[in-house]
Amino acid sequence: MAEPIVTYKNVTKSFGDVDVLKGINLDIAPAEKIALIGPSGSGKTTIIRLLMTLEEPTSGVIEVDGQNLWQMEKKGELVRANEKHLRQIRGDIGMVFQHFNLFPHMTILENCMTGPIQVKGHSKEEARKNAIEMLEKVGLGDKLDNYPNQLSGGQKQRVAMARALVMRPKVMLFDEVTSALDPELVGEVLEVIRDIAEEGEMAMVLVTHEMDFARDVADRIIFLENGVIAEQGTPEEVLENTESERLQQFLSRFRS
Repeated sequence: MAEPIVTYKNVTKSFGDVDVLKGINLDIAPAEKIALIGPSGSGKTTIIRLLMTLEEPTSGVIEVDGQNLWQMEKKGELVRANEKHLRQIRGDIGMVFQHFNLFPHMTILENCMTGPIQVKGHSKEEARKNAIEMLEKVGLGDKLDNYPNQLSGGQKQRVAMARALVMRPKVMLFDEVTSALDPELVGEVLEVIRDIAEEGEMAMVLVTHEMDFARDVADRIIFLENGVIAEQGTPEEVLENTESERLQQFLSRFRS
């Protein structure tokens, strides 16, 4: 097996007295597609926020492509990572949020050009070319000069995906990306993610409550409960053949 692109080693996270993650051990292979499922408060979003450096672990180690994310070596000792170290590793990770997080004063083309110019040091011409390519990939090549407030929720979410993809990440994180959308817009966003997944180039971690989508896209599904990995396996093992009563009870909510 190839070396993991991401590794969590006994990772914990507490907010005050609340233990949200209680010793997560997880390897993610290059190009592997993982769906995180579980009840609200089980720790799904916290797992990916730690990887995106939006939260810091209470204890444990996270590695990205063999590098320690939250610690660095200084004079032969491991010390807390500085912003330069975090930024360097974070350059390999893209994230799409529930609420788009687009810059309202920029066109969607400018939204997608900013990261490559400021973070990767690309020229304006190169950034523009790549941004147009990604916006066309997500079906928005005709909206380059529009502003976010001129788009539907589904279109905004597709812009957010293009903005993350244009950074050419090794790992792409999706946090409940359809939960803020009107039901009729969910399909168009999931279709774009399916297309990205089928290209197979990058690892993907998807926090989702769309079980049919998880079955279609994921190589592995992980069921979290109370801050631990309670079950994991192929979509068939987890969604259809589990013997766990708790998981069966959870899945019953999604069956009509």
